[in-house]
Amino acid sequence: MLTHVVVMKFVDPADAPEAKDRLEALVGVVPQVRSMLVGLDTVRGDVSGDLCMITTHDDLDGLRGYQSHEAHQEVGAWLRPRLASRTAVDF
Repeated sequence: MLTHVVVMKFVDPADAPEAKDRLEALVGVVPQVRSMLVGLDTVRGDVSGDLCMITTHDDLDGLRGYQSHEAHQEVGAWLRPRLASRTAVDF
């Protein structure tokens, strides 16, 4: 099992709820996603991100399949211009 964690900071934090909806819509569309949890920050601290997404995959090939899937690519194209930063950890 491989867990993929991404924390995103948006140029406009108001974009985070739509991003959450778009990401969650990938479940059932991208077969390599075993589970997904998406949360929006409620504390709004100085070091807080705006959104955290956690997905699980069978293995590294599953993660790569998710990342290259057309539906994921479409969400990424919508996200990229709206992001101030993002950080990922895979374990």
